[in-house]
Amino acid sequence: MPSPSGFVSKWFSFNLDVAAPVIRKVHNDSALAIKGREVAGDLSGTCLFLVGMMGCGKSTVAKDISEALSYEFQDSDKLVEKAVGATVAKIFSDSSEEKFRAAESEALNQLSETSNVVVATGGGAVVRDENWRYLKQGITIYLDVPVEALAQRVVAAGLEKRPLLVASGPDNSPGNAHEQALARLSKVYEERNKAYERADLKISVAKIASELGRDLNELPPSMIALKASVRRNAKAH
Repeated sequence: MPSPSGFVSKWFSFNLDVAAPVIRKVHNDSALAIKGREVAGDLSGTCLFLVGMMGCGKSTVAKDISEALSYEFQDSDKLVEKAVGATVAKIFSDSSEEKFRAAESEALNQLSETSNVVVATGGGAVVRDENWRYLKQGITIYLDVPVEALAQRVVAAGLEKRPLLVASGPDNSPGNAHEQALARLSKVYEERNKAYERADLKISVAKIASELGRDLNELPPSMIALKASVRRNAKAH
């Protein structure tokens, strides 16, 4: 397997002074496709696993990376749902989180034996040590998004899709839903952050947005995936 550090230096090393003018001139998707062709051979089919909190954008960014690399995209939650025959929310409500986690581990085990795949993992995939045996068969990428932004996203998308965040109180007004989501997400982030930090690479989405002068929630997924793939090219010139 290629070294994670080698992959990082080619794909994700970021120099915004160089990246900003290039991003203005080159459409993100086109630049991403070019970068994908450059690094696909170096990966030799190694799988990429995106980890991070719910709502951080793992699925959308993973899809962009998979297209650029001509890899297959997989969502571990979808594989669990297919195997169990129920949605994640239904598994949590009718069975237990433990049943979901066991099915999730099996899905990750199967994915770790594949190649040419970019995987969007569930937010809690990092909590089991067992899962890291599977994740480390590939390259792990942590998408780090501030909790406040996560709360805005999950409330907008609908809390019913997030069994760990379903409001338990009688007041489900938008304001109260945001407060509850923020409180719960803050607790989950505190519990999981050390596990996320085990990833081979950490991408601070807030830093990218700030340095590019963009709103965090309006940053195109392709720009996150590209993240300054141009640094290596700029040095070559």
